[in-house]
Amino acid sequence: MQAWRVHRNGEPGEVMRLEETDRPTPGGGQVLVEVRAANVNFPDALLCRGQYQVRPPLPFTPGVEVCGTTEDGRRVLATPALPHGGFADYVVADEAALLPAPVALDDAEAAALHVGYQTGWFGLHRRANLQPGETLLVHAAAGGVGSAAVQLGKAAGAQVIGVVGGPDKAAVARELGCDLVIDRRSEDLVAAVKEATGGRGADVVYDPVGGDAYAKSTKCVAFEGRILVVGFASGVIPTPALNHALVKNYSVVGLHWGLYNTKDPGAVRACHEELTKLAEQGIVKPLISERVAMAGAADAVQRVADGTSTGRIVVLPGGAR
Repeated sequence: MQAWRVHRNGEPGEVMRLEETDRPTPGGGQVLVEVRAANVNFPDALLCRGQYQVRPPLPFTPGVEVCGTTEDGRRVLATPALPHGGFADYVVADEAALLPAPVALDDAEAAALHVGYQTGWFGLHRRANLQPGETLLVHAAAGGVGSAAVQLGKAAGAQVIGVVGGPDKAAVARELGCDLVIDRRSEDLVAAVKEATGGRGADVVYDPVGGDAYAKSTKCVAFEGRILVVGFASGVIPTPALNHALVKNYSVVGLHWGLYNTKDPGAVRACHEELTKLAEQGIVKPLISERVAMAGAADAVQRVADGTSTGRIVVLPGGAR
């Protein structure tokens, strides 16, 4: 089979190599899955760089979520068992963690409904306790993780402010349904949020960026607001000033969605059922900006790493849709 493999850590475009290799062999409790679509995530870039919280042994194949078909014909969503990641013709995955692919979505859309939307749902509802009528500020609102949070925030009845970098991404965020879009390159983010909220600030901040995005969030978070730390796409991990959190009476809340797979797998399945219903109703629909052939995977991961993409880029092995 074909698989993209990383033999040394570095930038995705430099270290990912498309190779012929053997199919992975399932271990106990695992199944073989033929990949129909593999979604590109920022953690794939971190894996290539050796900067992710999980460091698989070299060589490995990146790709943390797929839509595929099991040997008994089930169409499923899976998080492949590293080092055999999703940018390959076949992966192995834990049987217990497989989720049924929503019928309402095609393979690329289904692959993109998994990690990003689960992260958004658990973050907004379990960790930040977002309420109808509250204001949600989403950083990188036109990206894969951010676009999911925008849709889920609107579904929860929140007023959603999207933060983007550049006019093209601003247009995408508006199409997603943001009530207000702020271009951080040309606008004063803090002043714009305060003006839009009558000086109150955002009740919940969804931050997959870190760095300057986090610093500005602390200046426009509301009384009893919650800053949800999802990731650090900027490459800068902020150091929270806890005295500031005390004085302004806001919370800094972390989310590592992967822990729910081991700590509370039942909650993951319940979340997937809710997301499937929202997809069937057309309330959420993953934003797929590009569908690329297997040969384009390394370039796709690099573009996500560089922050130049919008929505989700999905890699389609032969025969997928």
